[in-house]
Amino acid sequence: MRIVDLSRELYHRTPSYPGQPPIIHGVWKTHEEAFADSGNVHGNSVMYFSMPDHGGTHIDAPRHFGKDATPIDEYPLENCIVQGICIDLRHIAPKAEITPADLEAAVKKAGVPIPKKGTVLLCTGHHARTFPSKAYSTDNPGVNVAATEWLAKQGIVHFGIDSMRPGPEGDVNSLVHKACLEVGITHIESLCNLESLLGKGEFQFIGLPLKWRGGTGSPIRAVAVFAD
Repeated sequence: MRIVDLSRELYHRTPSYPGQPPIIHGVWKTHEEAFADSGNVHGNSVMYFSMPDHGGTHIDAPRHFGKDATPIDEYPLENCIVQGICIDLRHIAPKAEITPADLEAAVKKAGVPIPKKGTVLLCTGHHARTFPSKAYSTDNPGVNVAATEWLAKQGIVHFGIDSMRPGPEGDVNSLVHKACLEVGITHIESLCNLESLLGKGEFQFIGLPLKWRGGTGSPIRAVAVFAD
């Protein structure tokens, strides 16, 4: 099999969503300090991190959209290992709305059907164009409410996108989150390397969350798996 990594690298102060806590990563104890403390011949070093549950490549739990909705520790793991396709939306302008017609045309061009109870990954080219510049956090295109509803009608469990938010910045993005709750799907944000999936057909998508009690989302290691 062949595994394609779709996850953003995490490092100290990697770009995080505006208004959310920064991603902090540092050394808690060096090898030298560990050896001095314990005399352990290897001097086992330890690092630490602090980040929001929506940091880096992550999945939104329904709890993110509604206070009584499913938290990430109760989100079905069956939805985290599913079949998927990737569609090409790189022609959509920065900050523009992706419409149902755009999605239909992209799926037709991909030449493979959307898998039931699967996922659709939206390659807008935004990560490749802008990361890690300031524009990464502001200039993404994204789906509108009608497109979100269209995706749900295809029988998916979630969709993914190569930007920090599913919709373009502003009111539309907030309404897309609300629509996800209403139609019973969720989404994955801050994917990368989606360009490598275009034209490759169907794959198995894996993105397992951490088991945060009551969490509104979780970082995932998102990958696409192709059979030999």
